[in-house]
Amino acid sequence: MQQFQGRPYTIDCQVTGQRSAAGTGLQLLNPCNLHAVSSVPRRYTAQMMQPALRVTSVSLAAPDPRELAAFYSNFLGWPVTSTDPARPGFPPEDGWAQIRPPAGDGGPTLNFEYEAGYVAPVWPSVQGQQQLQTHLDIAVNDLTSAVAWAQQAGATLAAYQPQDDVRVMIDPVGHPFCLFLDA
Repeated sequence: MQQFQGRPYTIDCQVTGQRSAAGTGLQLLNPCNLHAVSSVPRRYTAQMMQPALRVTSVSLAAPDPRELAAFYSNFLGWPVTSTDPARPGFPPEDGWAQIRPPAGDGGPTLNFEYEAGYVAPVWPSVQGQQQLQTHLDIAVNDLTSAVAWAQQAGATLAAYQPQDDVRVMIDPVGHPFCLFLDA
């Protein structure tokens, strides 16, 4: 019996067919079926093995990626590790930037990409308006100090705060991000 991710399965695959009258195609008479012995989803096949997957970065759209990278670099204390200037024929705000946590610190790389038609999301979401696509969750040990630090760096405190132990902040171009107490 075959196994996929430690789960047994069988495949019943007898393909037979007949040529169409015009001779241009093959009509399958018996499709292949995957039979789970112990609840293997049908989308798995004998050839599928999960590859190694690792999230390494988060990318944020920005009207000026180098400026937004400078904000997050200052706020998080992470160095700007890479920048690209505006492409020929594009506005000076075009480009790309990246910050990374210092060696030994955890966290994903943050990429900032130019978006010409950037529209800041609305927080909280409002039907028919720009929706939040992603946001950063940042663990802190002192919520009051972290809010003050974020504000000093250029963020604003969102008017709507859904939880007592979380503060929703808005970065200089309108992305919400959350500061939460690290228990």
